[in-house]
Amino acid sequence: MQRILKFTVLVITLFSFSLQNGYAQDSRTNSKTLRKKERKAVHTRDSIYRTFNQSDTSINNLLQRLETYTATFKQTNNNLAAGLDTADISQRLPSTIRRINKIKDQANTHKASTLRYLFVLRDNLDHLQGVVKGWQTNLDAIDDKLVQNQSDIVKFPKDSLLLKTIPTDSVLRSTFFSERLIAFNLYLKTDSANRKNLFKINILQNRVATAYANILDESDQIDDKVSKFASRAFDGEFGYIWEIDKSYNNLSTSVQGTIDLNNSQLYYFIKKETATHLVAIVFIVIAFSWIFYNRGKTKRNAETAELIFSEANYIDKLPVISSLLVGVAIVPYFYSHPPAAFLEILFIISLVLVLVLIKKAFNYGIFKALLSLFYVTIFYSISNLLIQTTNADRFAILILDIISVVIAYKFNKKVSAAPADYPKNTDAIVKIFIVLQVLSLVLDISGRFSLSKIVGVTAVYNLWFLISLHFVVEIISQGLLLQFKNPKNPDSIISWIDHTLMLKKIRYILNVGAALLWLFFLAQNLNIDDFALDYIHDILIQPRTVAGISGASFTFGGFVIFIAVIWLSSVMSKLISYFYDISVQHASSIDKLKKKNRTSTLLIRIGVFTIGFFLAVFASNFPLDKITIIISAFGIGIGFGLQNIVNNLVSGLILAFEKPVQIGDVIEIDSRSGTIKEIGIRSSKIATSDGAEVIIPNGDLISHHVINWTLSNNNRRVELIVSVAYGSDIKKVEDLLRSILCNRDDIMADPEPLIFLNTVNENSVDFRLLFWAADISHWLRLKSNVLADIYTEFNKEGIELPHSIQDLKLNLPEGKTLNLSDLEEPPTPPEKI
Repeated sequence: MQRILKFTVLVITLFSFSLQNGYAQDSRTNSKTLRKKERKAVHTRDSIYRTFNQSDTSINNLLQRLETYTATFKQTNNNLAAGLDTADISQRLPSTIRRINKIKDQANTHKASTLRYLFVLRDNLDHLQGVVKGWQTNLDAIDDKLVQNQSDIVKFPKDSLLLKTIPTDSVLRSTFFSERLIAFNLYLKTDSANRKNLFKINILQNRVATAYANILDESDQIDDKVSKFASRAFDGEFGYIWEIDKSYNNLSTSVQGTIDLNNSQLYYFIKKETATHLVAIVFIVIAFSWIFYNRGKTKRNAETAELIFSEANYIDKLPVISSLLVGVAIVPYFYSHPPAAFLEILFIISLVLVLVLIKKAFNYGIFKALLSLFYVTIFYSISNLLIQTTNADRFAILILDIISVVIAYKFNKKVSAAPADYPKNTDAIVKIFIVLQVLSLVLDISGRFSLSKIVGVTAVYNLWFLISLHFVVEIISQGLLLQFKNPKNPDSIISWIDHTLMLKKIRYILNVGAALLWLFFLAQNLNIDDFALDYIHDILIQPRTVAGISGASFTFGGFVIFIAVIWLSSVMSKLISYFYDISVQHASSIDKLKKKNRTSTLLIRIGVFTIGFFLAVFASNFPLDKITIIISAFGIGIGFGLQNIVNNLVSGLILAFEKPVQIGDVIEIDSRSGTIKEIGIRSSKIATSDGAEVIIPNGDLISHHVINWTLSNNNRRVELIVSVAYGSDIKKVEDLLRSILCNRDDIMADPEPLIFLNTVNENSVDFRLLFWAADISHWLRLKSNVLADIYTEFNKEGIELPHSIQDLKLNLPEGKTLNLSDLEEPPTPPEKI
């Protein structure tokens, strides 16, 4: 029975397991199928999404490109609608072409043209060449912009992606086609407008280029004429003065041509140089205002106005004339190519002003001689303007030379008779003038009229210009004198500077500038200014190589720039240190202590000089990679003997940063004491109490023992030894000394004075006094005053000072006595033999 039950349970269990296993297998099969379906659906949806997303992104990119083209076309249209900056060129070009043709006709019409006339024509051509060259540069820039516009415009029709892409979506397709149509219409409009402007610019460029070529051709022809003229002038274009050439009897034609040319030149000059005219007028107004302001301020404020005006007599007596002369003498250099007539007018005006000043300031003999020469100069100026060579002009120059020699000879006799009555170097200047006029006379007689005229005009013009520059320098110096003597703020730095030294430096600079102007004016009158400038320019810009160094080249121009920048840096550093020093010297003691914590003047000088050095290197275009060669050379030099120099230079840097001593400190070094006046890059300067200035290398200030009395303060302890007679009341003396020391303002109360009994000997009692002087610069004076007070008080209180008592012991021989009355009688002198 039990077996039957076990079998039944087993059968039921197996049947149940088989049912469950079949059901499980069917369930697994259904799950796999469902998962496959879901995955397929997901992949399908992702593929569709990616397809739509890719299509949308592509259309968006195309629309963005259309917007970029549209924006470019709109910007280009706006720029073109504003118009090209060629209106001024188009307006001025016809008149410029007419001027070029007129100059060409004038150069070819007058066969006997003077050298001055040829130079006038060439100066005008040079001016026109600069103007036309500027036009070409502007037009090239505009043309480059239009070409770039055209390059950007033609990219649109070449963009195949925009033209061939057709969106499948109807909404996107409509938007895309609409935007593309707008861009296409803008493209047509922009392309047409840009091409029209390109065409106009090209036509204008061609016209300007033609004008420029004509200027170059005519300049070459005039240069060729100048060259031939120079050779003909040295050989002699005439015979001797008595050999008259009737082909040069055309004075009326020359005069009329001169009038026509100068009228034309002045017309264009007045019309085209408006901005420069305004600058010249402003400069003259500034000169007037500056001179009259300083003159009025001196009259109002200065208590010693009469004494000051004795050194500024031109501004005091003739302020209008002085102001006009400064303006008239300097204004011509504001213009690049002023007409000859304009220069002659200003020159004559300056001569009139100079004559007025000479009459008021100099010997009447000078005024009389220069007045006679003034009339001669008028005729020289008229002759100098003539554009053709004539026989009448030749005889006029001959007569003017003779008159000039006679005037100068008579004046030189007066100068030789009383040289003290005339300015310095008057005799030498007059003799040089006579020599030049005689040379002009000889050249004219020998048939070299052009050279004769150049020499004669140069002698007269440069003499007057020398006198004018003398007065200009004096007037500017007097104006600066009034400026310095009467500063607007009495406490300003102008009132602290050394006026005499500053005026001396400024006068030196003005004299150098005047000398350079005189030399330039001399070159102009000799008609060699262009040649000299071209020659100097060629020398300065020509590259030169350094022997033994590959790739290292330089130019003299770069070298000159380098030296000039270094020099300017040195001057600037000295000026900064000078003004810094005088500001310290005029500051209070508290301000001095504050200033000690500021950067010293040595750091400023080193900084300015370093910046100037690098600016000089950059300005001169020196290759920085070649500086290592220079450093190497310096290294070799240091090894062979520059150790001390480099030691002092490095010591200067240490002094600048560490600041153990500063300007104004009182120091002692190597048994020398004094006040530091200057700390330089290599050496320092110490002013001693006896008036000497000791130059000490910076290396000594670093390596030697230096006592700095004013490193942290200006105090100094003073020690005195006071002796009184033996037997004096010690307490009374001590109280008296303490009273003297404690009742003085120039002795510091903290720390308080100290009094010690120093020594006691058989003749005196010595006291040691210790007290502090508030200002070390006055400690010697304080010591003297204290000793004087002690002597006075001791004398008043009856305290005796020690004096030596000596006992005299005489040993006489036996039997001899000494009568004291015999010692009081003077010995009888020996009789003369």
